Amino acid sequence: MMTERLRPSHSSSSTSDHPKPSRREWLRAHLLLLLLSLIMLPSAVRADRLLIPMDLEQADHLRAYGITYNALKAGAEAEWLLNWRGGSFLLDYYPEIERTARLKGVTIQRISDSRAASIYNEIDEGNRERVKLEKAPRIAVYVPPDNEPWDDAVTLVLTYAEIEYDEVYDTDVLDGKLQEYDWLHLHHEDFTGQYGKFYATYRNAAWYQTKQTAEEARMKRLGFKKVSQLKAAVTRRIRRYVDDGGFLFAMCSATDSYDIAQAAMGIDICESPFDGDPSDPQAQKKLNFNNTWAFKDFHLIKDPMVYEFSDIDATPQSGYSPRGDEGDYFTLFEFSAKYDPVPTMLTQCHTSVIKGFMGQTTAFHEEFLRPEVVEMGRNEGLGVAKYIHGNSGKGTWTFYGGHDPEDYRHQIGDPPTDLHLHKNSPGYRLILNNILFPAAKKKELKT
Repeated sequence: MMTERLRPSHSSSSTSDHPKPSRREWLRAHLLLLLLSLIMLPSAVRADRLLIPMDLEQADHLRAYGITYNALKAGAEAEWLLNWRGGSFLLDYYPEIERTARLKGVTIQRISDSRAASIYNEIDEGNRERVKLEKAPRIAVYVPPDNEPWDDAVTLVLTYAEIEYDEVYDTDVLDGKLQEYDWLHLHHEDFTGQYGKFYATYRNAAWYQTKQTAEEARMKRLGFKKVSQLKAAVTRRIRRYVDDGGFLFAMCSATDSYDIAQAAMGIDICESPFDGDPSDPQAQKKLNFNNTWAFKDFHLIKDPMVYEFSDIDATPQSGYSPRGDEGDYFTLFEFSAKYDPVPTMLTQCHTSVIKGFMGQTTAFHEEFLRPEVVEMGRNEGLGVAKYIHGNSGKGTWTFYGGHDPEDYRHQIGDPPTDLHLHKNSPGYRLILNNILFPAAKKKELKT
């Protein structure tokens, strides 16, 4: 029995900010064929189930999420088996799903209803839970239309997993387009209007000057006098989106710069290289920490020659670990699947210890965390938070420090990570947990 028909895509090509990736036409056609195959199958064929194991037996963890997501989008029913074999998925049986999974290299097993009942019994007996996934969330990624000298881990993994998404930017946000989506991602962005604090090193680089020119042109077109004022308006709209029930996920500099922008509403924290005049000398005293989601009592770093927004970030200038990527790990916390299903969903993985990775914002000093923040991943050696979560209004936000889970020191201009070489990446799995999180039944998302 179908639970949901394929939705028409909310393409973002109607705005002037961005083109639509050509891969989407293929993906939509693929989903349509899957939908038609599900409709035409006799109900008797659907007696068995499809198990997608997510422990160490899984050959491609990342594409397993794509198989589950696209099955939901086509109308199949699915369950997320929390804390059971790495957070496995149990789906209705359809030959097309099984065939697609095998073609994509995803480990999948056809099991009987009696075996499914046995699994349910195992789940009932321990710190496990099964959560019904109702629909494939509509996904938006906040990304500038201008060429950037870096890539985005989320768009890389969505593309690899073949999960459809739309790109949005400032014009779309201010036009109210976010209401069309269930899930929004922010990555290597600066919501304070300081162009990422790249001034000291890259102010003479062509890409930096092009970005500044484009941002200022967009600012004027949208009726603002400063880029910081435009970003403040975008920050407020995103806050409204979350408070109205949206799910937000942010990585790298989008984490702390967004919260700094919330604390600095109406305050000039930008020095003259960024907006043509000095910052407010009383800016630090005027910060309103009641406006923030994650951080409090932090201190601004306004010097344009310093590559930091504040003292929230835990990236030391000399490197994050004395031994580099070989000595840097963070640990996921274990939560009660029955009583804390939300952080349990967000931490599903085949390992609890994950390689660290740097970014403009790598991790968060715990002394600046608000008391209500849920810490889900921590670097025990350095005593800093890596992965945090919280609620805002009817929605939720999740911050994940670092830029690319499989590139320890990703530099500007480096080639994108080839996920065919990292198909079992636990660090990338955390991103995809967030993608499926809004698919859960609403009653499961209450904390």
